[in-house]
Amino acid sequence: MDDKRIQCLLCPHYCVIAEGHRGNCLVRLNRAGELYTEVDEKYSGVHLDPIEKKPLYHFFPGSTILSVGTKGCNLKCKYCQNHMISQCLPGDFPHMVDLPYSSILNLAQGYHNCIGVAYTYNEPVVFFETVLALARRVQGKGMKNVMVTNGYVNEEPLEKLLEVIDAFNVDLKAFNNDFYKRYTHGTLEPVLKTIKSIGRSGRHMELTNLVIPGLNSDKQEFEEMVRWISSELGNDMVLHISRYFPAFQMSIDPTPIAMLMDLYEIARKYLNYVYVGNVTSSVGSDSHCSECGQELIRRIQYRIQNVGLKQGKCLSCGHQVIPTEYTL
Repeated sequence: MDDKRIQCLLCPHYCVIAEGHRGNCLVRLNRAGELYTEVDEKYSGVHLDPIEKKPLYHFFPGSTILSVGTKGCNLKCKYCQNHMISQCLPGDFPHMVDLPYSSILNLAQGYHNCIGVAYTYNEPVVFFETVLALARRVQGKGMKNVMVTNGYVNEEPLEKLLEVIDAFNVDLKAFNNDFYKRYTHGTLEPVLKTIKSIGRSGRHMELTNLVIPGLNSDKQEFEEMVRWISSELGNDMVLHISRYFPAFQMSIDPTPIAMLMDLYEIARKYLNYVYVGNVTSSVGSDSHCSECGQELIRRIQYRIQNVGLKQGKCLSCGHQVIPTEYTL
């Protein structure tokens, strides 16, 4: 573009960035007419996590994964629990660590039961170049790549990510465009498009819906959402219904447990595998076979006990619950 302005094509914001300025994500900078990413190989967090924390319940259950994050996000969620890294300028978070790709690989390979690397904590789309470069190296070592994302990404970069990412957890924040515009500064349709593209790709995917009382908790709207999920992705799509707690710019009281359980029962009418997160309850936490009801996995927070699965199959009826290639 003229006047050294450049347009970022990474996400649906299509930011037009003047020289010396940043895009909506705060980390993609126009430096002398070139798009520069200020967080490449710079990390705000590098931690070993249970895979269930992503949350992924049907992808190598019981394994661990090395989780990495940087800074910035292309949405502005008013309730963001990681706002100290997602909504800050690069110089505002003093605890960044510079690590080359080789160091991340060595860490992942050195941990027991670690299946690979997860790109998480802040939105991985904004550090797209790092994700792509590191994921290719992880893939080359025979390990797995996981992306925890808001799904606000354009088709071309998503296609490149689908070449290297093995599993996604996509945050479907609401089934209401007004919610997206008011509370995230984004829109719903690109997220739905991303979800459908991942579904068609054959990559593993699970969805998360954080329920905020009075904002995205309407039962009719929620039922429309799970009906859409079942229609577009099939009734084996895993859905995590997560409890909200006050954070950042939002002080609404935490989601009542009874509200989550009501939505859980609605979702179970359409989907075989529905879980409730951020609560301490076996209801909506344990896994059961969709065919015979046999208990398969017991969960206490992020600790799991396999009581009815072998190579992803139900020991009672033989139903394949988790693809064999996604089991330890």
